[in-house]
Amino acid sequence: QVLLVESGGGLVQPGGSLKLSCTASGRTFSNYDMGWFRQAPGQERRFVATISASGDNRYYADSVQGRFTISRDNAKNTVYLQMNSLNTEDTAAYYCAARTFGPSAVARLYAYWGQGTQVTVSS
Repeated sequence: QVLLVESGGGLVQPGGSLKLSCTASGRTFSNYDMGWFRQAPGQERRFVATISASGDNRYYADSVQGRFTISRDNAKNTVYLQMNSLNTEDTAAYYCAARTFGPSAVARLYAYWGQGTQVTVSS
């Protein structure tokens, strides 16, 4: 069992930045590939970014490419999502997730999920 806890969400103005964190406990964090997903009201959960267990490979959704950066610190059991140039379309609940066998953009392939942290972009 892997327990994931997200933090860092909040209210930010368009053009602003936020950094989300997701801290894991329960298993060896460095064995897991990690992903960030987001879900807006009335919409399905969508892929944002993913990073391999080693941190060597990272992939992003087209909608966030160049604005968001996923990273991890295996010594701290934490994965991060740096979000810059935020716009109103980025408003959603953000979830981190963990899996093995490689990073993935497919939500149903992740075995463990956090409870989510809300990001609201509004003036």
